[in-house]
Amino acid sequence: MDLLLDETYWRTRYTTGQTGWDVGAITPPLQDYFKQLGQPDDRRILIPGAGRAYEAEYLHNRGFTNVIVADVAPEALEALHQRVPGFPGGHLVQQDFFTLPAVPPYNLIIEQTFFCALPRPLRSDYAQQCARLLRPGGKLVGLLFETDFGLSPEPPFGGTHAEYRAYFEPYFEFIHFDTAYNSVRPRQGRELFICLEKK
Repeated sequence: MDLLLDETYWRTRYTTGQTGWDVGAITPPLQDYFKQLGQPDDRRILIPGAGRAYEAEYLHNRGFTNVIVADVAPEALEALHQRVPGFPGGHLVQQDFFTLPAVPPYNLIIEQTFFCALPRPLRSDYAQQCARLLRPGGKLVGLLFETDFGLSPEPPFGGTHAEYRAYFEPYFEFIHFDTAYNSVRPRQGRELFICLEKK
């Protein structure tokens, strides 16, 4: 497995406090999207590479009952458990995203700073795996960095609008794919909000 997806690597990032992606709360673009989801229900929602999973906390507190959080680092999952003791333990999955089973399929996958941790050779695989995990008509929704982070060997890794479109076009219809208007201040003008529907 690539170092950047290795459990030891990510555990070290947590234990040494190298979690610059963590803004300490759900970000406004996703919060605003979640407000449009309608009444809480049992639709299957996956948040891969979820980190401390503020998105899962928000959805759980709203009453969504089938939110699944996946991360390779147990520290990330434990952080959610400590903040939200009532979050179902069986919905905290310590597993590599690329090995998650597609049965039963998901209605919605939420992307928040997981894609930017993947080196480019894995990005097409990410798009394909998202499509595999979703039911027909299911959606992939979230944020992608549209910026250049330079030549650092460690994440986050950036990219361009055109590059990202090429990864997802084989599997998804594009409902929304544009610069987020309500990013947190450090990310303003540097994020794409995406809403993609599985073909």
